[in-house]
Amino acid sequence: MTVQDILVTLATVKFLFNGDLIDSVSTLDQFEKIKLLADPRRLLILRILLAGPASLTQIGLRLGQHPARVRHHMQKLESAGLVEMSSSTITKGVTEKFYRASAGAYLVHQMILPIPGKRPAVIFSGSHDMAVERLSQDLASHLQFLCLSIGSLDGLVSLRQGLCHFTGSHLLDADGEFNTPYVRRLLPDRSAQMVTLAHRQQGLILAQGNPKSIHNLGDLSRPDVIFINRQPGSGTRLWLDNQLKLIGLTPDQIIGYTKSVATHSEVARLVQTGQADAGVGLQASADRLSLDFIPLFTERYDLTLVQDNAALLAPLLDHLQTRSCRVAISSICGYDATHTGEPIQI
Repeated sequence: MTVQDILVTLATVKFLFNGDLIDSVSTLDQFEKIKLLADPRRLLILRILLAGPASLTQIGLRLGQHPARVRHHMQKLESAGLVEMSSSTITKGVTEKFYRASAGAYLVHQMILPIPGKRPAVIFSGSHDMAVERLSQDLASHLQFLCLSIGSLDGLVSLRQGLCHFTGSHLLDADGEFNTPYVRRLLPDRSAQMVTLAHRQQGLILAQGNPKSIHNLGDLSRPDVIFINRQPGSGTRLWLDNQLKLIGLTPDQIIGYTKSVATHSEVARLVQTGQADAGVGLQASADRLSLDFIPLFTERYDLTLVQDNAALLAPLLDHLQTRSCRVAISSICGYDATHTGEPIQI
């Protein structure tokens, strides 16, 4: 599946309400807007306007309140950009305004973080990576890292929705370009910044000594081989699916294809314990558990953030420019830190 296929799929996801498609869903991630809707009367007004335009008089009848009391709540909702005037009518010299919701539906979410102290908390959501783990250790005195391994694609979606401060990805476009096509399409209006973290080696992770004599992706279709997969949306899974198409293999030919885990480390652990014979993952994960490894490809792993979070992440961005950071990343098996810290033009 190409980046265009994935993004078209994401763009056409709709919400259904009483059988009708809701085309515009607005995400509320600002505390002040969420706080407004804590008042049940304002929430009900918004729900009424989501169903269709209405006047203060009509809303007042629904709520059993005088329009003057409704106006107070409407002004607050309008100031927050949650509702807007849609039209007006003049009857016997009296102007009546009709209002509507500014979106077809609202998704309410907010990150709940520790109370700020000497170490600000930052959330990383994205593709599992050994160097990110190392950064969280090296910067422990400056930042408190909260890491969630949800895959490259979901990480970028999470960043767009304001559910994390930065993300990491290794998504290869059909044209051979890493990450930037996805960032351009998923974050076109968020002033995104990208910086290279490292180049990484991925391949087949196998039991020590390779007892099943597995040598390439084609061997995954053998009836005596149990495979462990990465989750949908991860860069590794997307790469694998593309390669399987190229060699003419279908998922149903691979035992274990539908079983997936969220990290490279978990892939290696399941191979080490004999619950799987093979998986695609980082050389570093195989090395940690003294497993066999067959290289398949080298990829570029990038960090992405939005401008609003740049000041908070300044200790991280500064650290990426240091020699000590490059030395630490280079010490991870299968990692190349030659381009660590280099900004990427989006």
